[in-house]
Amino acid sequence: MTEVKEPKKEPDPGAGPDEGYQRGLGSRQVQMIAIGGAIGVGLFMGAGANIAEAGPSLILMYALAGVVIFLIMRALGELLLYRPVSGSFAEYAREFLGPFFGYATGWTYWLLWVVTCMAELTAAAIYVTYWFPDIPQWVSALVFMVVLFGVNLISVKVFGEIEFWFSMIKVTAIIGMIVIGLGVLTLGVSEAGDTAEVSNLWAHDGFFPTGVGSSLMTLQGVMFAYLAVELVGVTAGESADPERSLPRAINTLPWRIALFYVGSLTVILCVVKWTEFDADVSPFVAAFGKIGLPFGAAIVNFVVLTAALSSCNSGMYSTGRMLRDLAGNREAPARLGRLNARQSPATAITLSVAMMGIGVVLNYLVPEKAFAYVTSVATACGIWTWAMILVSHMRYRRAVVAGRLAASPFPAPGGALGSGVALAFLLFVVVLMCIDDDARISLYVGAVWAVLLVAGWYGARRVAGRRAGEERAEPAYDTTG
Repeated sequence: MTEVKEPKKEPDPGAGPDEGYQRGLGSRQVQMIAIGGAIGVGLFMGAGANIAEAGPSLILMYALAGVVIFLIMRALGELLLYRPVSGSFAEYAREFLGPFFGYATGWTYWLLWVVTCMAELTAAAIYVTYWFPDIPQWVSALVFMVVLFGVNLISVKVFGEIEFWFSMIKVTAIIGMIVIGLGVLTLGVSEAGDTAEVSNLWAHDGFFPTGVGSSLMTLQGVMFAYLAVELVGVTAGESADPERSLPRAINTLPWRIALFYVGSLTVILCVVKWTEFDADVSPFVAAFGKIGLPFGAAIVNFVVLTAALSSCNSGMYSTGRMLRDLAGNREAPARLGRLNARQSPATAITLSVAMMGIGVVLNYLVPEKAFAYVTSVATACGIWTWAMILVSHMRYRRAVVAGRLAASPFPAPGGALGSGVALAFLLFVVVLMCIDDDARISLYVGAVWAVLLVAGWYGARRVAGRRAGEERAEPAYDTTG
């Protein structure tokens, strides 16, 4: 017989979206999840193509986008401390913009992570071929998917611990790369010692070698690299002490951006001139190849593999919580709201993983540009999510000024004006995506997705109307497994 540590209570009809969840994420895990969210394949792999397009000016693009990301996260932080809930983006959009926007935001964030995990699983399988070229890619992708699926079904504590160590590996690796790069610059050691110098940032056709326009066009790829920093908001409903851990996690974002993105790119672009990087090769692998460090490429490959698995692990976590939030608001099938015996939304995670499995097959069959297409779709979904955070924050601040809602203990600097500036920046990135041939596919996908969302919304409303009499006395969530 299974030991029951404490009795479960049935949720009442007014139960919030966190009913039944286990607050199993400690401050240590929330902090590291937030730190790890700032490091992914967007940096390790995507930066190569962006360097080839923009040269050293990419550093400025990451810094500029980083300021905007901080404004977005502080806006989210103010909302989180006003009302910390799991599935926060959808909940705030639902509260301040209306039910449809909550529904659209929840499903769009779900799509973001499903699409991103498709790319991450495929990337992880490619990284495995570095050591084991005879293993078919689909086998590695399937194994990773099943293992991470099991991790997310066990409990939030296991997820948090796995993600803690994934993030620890990434953080340690980035710091190690920076230290080694600085050693090359200051001591002149390694095979790159004679050519490694700070002047590489401007000595080869200037800081904007391909023009300001080309530099700005990289912003869409830069924004993809920052996807997942908002994941700390999804953890709110399962954080043991959200009032303490969430502000600390968000306030460390500036130094994380300065160190992991701006700092690491500055160092490698000093060590190796930008003209020697290949769009299809990780700039970190290329830099370590120039340095000549024994086993350097293998170490970086392991770190990139870890980054891909970390992102996929986070994706499975967030998709399950978003679907359960939608089910609790009768915007998805009720069975997706069920928790298993370990308080994990097992059915919702299973559906998400099934969709990711389809992506593994598709990514095996599609041509080389598939990854670029997938990342552009993910970026478009991310921009929608960030925009909903900003608009919800502006509506919240208006309600606080009017005296309708209590002020949050974690106000965002700049208030509604800061959110307005960040929103304008996101709209500018959308314009850039309209111009770029590869990224334009995301707009076509977005149009189809919008039609599906509207059709699904009216379908869900009709079903809810027919069942209104039966469900009026029933809880929105089934937490019994």
